[in-house]
Amino acid sequence: MSTGTHDVMIEAQNLTKSHGRAGSRVRVLDGVGLTVTRGAIHALLGPNGAGKTTTVRILATLSTADSGTARVAGHDVVSERRQVRRAISLTGQFAAVDEALTGEENLRMMARLHGLNRARARQRADELLTRFDLTDAARRQARTYSGGMRRRLDLAAGLVGSPEPDVFFLDEPTTGLDPRSRRELWQVVRDLAGRGATVLLTTQYLEEADQLAGRISVLAQGRIVAEDTPDALKTRVSGHRLDLVLSSREAYLRLATRAVHHSPETLTLGFPTDGSAAHARALLDEIDPGRTDVDRFTLHRATLDDVFLALTTEKTEAPAHV
Repeated sequence: MSTGTHDVMIEAQNLTKSHGRAGSRVRVLDGVGLTVTRGAIHALLGPNGAGKTTTVRILATLSTADSGTARVAGHDVVSERRQVRRAISLTGQFAAVDEALTGEENLRMMARLHGLNRARARQRADELLTRFDLTDAARRQARTYSGGMRRRLDLAAGLVGSPEPDVFFLDEPTTGLDPRSRRELWQVVRDLAGRGATVLLTTQYLEEADQLAGRISVLAQGRIVAEDTPDALKTRVSGHRLDLVLSSREAYLRLATRAVHHSPETLTLGFPTDGSAAHARALLDEIDPGRTDVDRFTLHRATLDDVFLALTTEKTEAPAHV
């Protein structure tokens, strides 16, 4: 079934962007296309330097593409920049709160900047402090907040306007957070989508994309190399992986170029498989016909780590040494 135009909240086509001076320019984006529907959580996943933040900056009107087009909440990011900014909230990699102010003061200040009168600003701040579980810390300076509390306050600050934003850009929002704070923020993101907001999330945490996103776009060297649901992407790399612990460094080096997972410290290589006993037996016989190279093996379902490595690595070379 095709998606109606009115349900598309983020749409980018053939975005290109280069940085640097003439003669030494580096292509950061090379024809990126992206479509995100209303109420979806869509993850943009890729290694450092893949172009994730550049894509978000273009969509959030903080940068301009060299070529290509993009629309957010129905508005062109170049010719209708003001309308786009009214419809979005952008949370960067570091919390943008005033640490000298209390949580309540931060939110009231942001509400006043959005044009709310004093009474409405106070009311809106109280609503958001409750919603983001910050009421007990409302009158503490933000510098005393934990990392997770600062991120929640940062997200709350993006909601002070009326109406609330339709689209949220979250650029690696859980960077530096402990596991508990990360999971608390995940629930906040789910709640945003549950209220009908559209979320574009960039992340370095593969588990995060797996937990939150309905669809994932894998970005590598400025291009979208794959896009699908987390489960479908896992299936693309054969669904399962057979990990073999080799008996010697020589065997490890000889087989390394065929593997999709490498752990030289433990002499472990991983090979894609469909997960069936028949295929696992056949793969073992093919890799170790003399039954002398493999000490032991384990079979497990492919993870987004496997997807990430398979789709963002041009060619796996054998290590020079182990």
